[in-house]
Amino acid sequence: MKRIRMWLRELSLTQQLISIIFMFVLLFATFVVVFLSPAIDKFSETEMYRVLHESQEDMIFYLHNTAAHNPKRNSRNASVTDVLYSRGTDTFTVLAGNKFPQSMENYIRENYQKEVTGTIDDKLTYADEDHSIKTYIFCVSELDDKDLIISLVSDAYRMEFRTGLINGIVIMNVLIVSILLVLLLIWVGSLIIPLSQIRSYITKLKNDDPSAQLSVERNDEIGAVADALRDMEQELAVQNRKRQEMIQNISHDLKTPIATIRSYGESIKDGIYPYDTLEKSVDVIIEHADRLEKKVKSLIILNKMGYLLDDCEPGDHLDMSRVIEKVLLSLKVIRPEVSFIQELEAGVKFHGEEEPWRIAVENLIDNALRYADSHIRIVLKKYELEVINDGPRIDEDILETLFRPYEKGTGGQFGLGLSIVYQVVTTYGYRVTAENLSDGVRFRIWKELSRKEKRKEKSSRDKGDA
Repeated sequence: MKRIRMWLRELSLTQQLISIIFMFVLLFATFVVVFLSPAIDKFSETEMYRVLHESQEDMIFYLHNTAAHNPKRNSRNASVTDVLYSRGTDTFTVLAGNKFPQSMENYIRENYQKEVTGTIDDKLTYADEDHSIKTYIFCVSELDDKDLIISLVSDAYRMEFRTGLINGIVIMNVLIVSILLVLLLIWVGSLIIPLSQIRSYITKLKNDDPSAQLSVERNDEIGAVADALRDMEQELAVQNRKRQEMIQNISHDLKTPIATIRSYGESIKDGIYPYDTLEKSVDVIIEHADRLEKKVKSLIILNKMGYLLDDCEPGDHLDMSRVIEKVLLSLKVIRPEVSFIQELEAGVKFHGEEEPWRIAVENLIDNALRYADSHIRIVLKKYELEVINDGPRIDEDILETLFRPYEKGTGGQFGLGLSIVYQVVTTYGYRVTAENLSDGVRFRIWKELSRKEKRKEKSSRDKGDA
């Protein structure tokens, strides 16, 4: 079965359709030969005996009621031969139908001289004078103590009936299969055409062909794929535009400190101090070197986080309050006038490694420091971390796209910090959102619990309450 599936995967849709139809025809032919043909043989023989019984009953009624009119006789089967056999005189009289074969007469004399009870169904096969094999199906009933009624029909008639029945079934199935084939071809064609358009569209996108357009308008799964591809193209165009802008901004931002460091260095080398004294001029060089270092570090971290994998052991093992305390220790000095309000629950653990989480928390708090007016509130509780600042609200236009790479808010630096946060958070199975409050902005990281985790959490709470 596995090999058949692998073989089908290598075929086109049309080839798969033809293969399926061929297999169906093969299975149907096997069904006809193995199951249907024997069943039809049995049915046709049973039907022949039924016809013989009706003909014999009609003949007996006629012989017993010679003065009565039997309407059935007008509709009797012309292929049936009815014979009266008188055992006393050993004579055969054909009452209706064709000539009674001599071999049948001999067979009746040999086997039916004794009393016959009820109606007996029998069959005789013999070689004719021309050495052809003939078969007769017949039934025998007693008319009285001396006479028998014999009704027979040639097996050739049964074979004609059988052949007609099989032909009717086969023709009906061929007609149904043909209709299904046409419908399937139309259906496959309706799949192949839009799929070919999608493939051509993707090829053009890959080659940056400006004429790439996708005009597939459907309401099914293919239409959903086409819509997703069009959305993807628009998103890629936006991302490419922002990436180009980011590259230009980074190039400009890197060019300025490099040019400053270069010019200051050359001036100092010539004995000229551009900023009053040697010490102040060197401080300018160090300041621009720090700016360069931050930009390069952000780019390196973003690239590194893009390859971050969740290869930690299952469960929550990282003490998040320790991570926050380490981050605050290094960031408090940046803006001493901003106070930090810490609402940290003890023993709260997150899933993941310390270094990526430290970078993520550092970027969140650093972002909050850039906009905060007087204070930053950090709330840590089970499965959740919030960083809230009392600065200006975020523009609603960029609120949903704030965590995308190269997306900068008002006053942002590189558009990389929050995208790094997003990479870390989603890698470890958490979610992050930003929302405007009446008196500031809140960044929230939380974990959506599975049903199993919710049941476990509820069970833990119940035990605690008990």
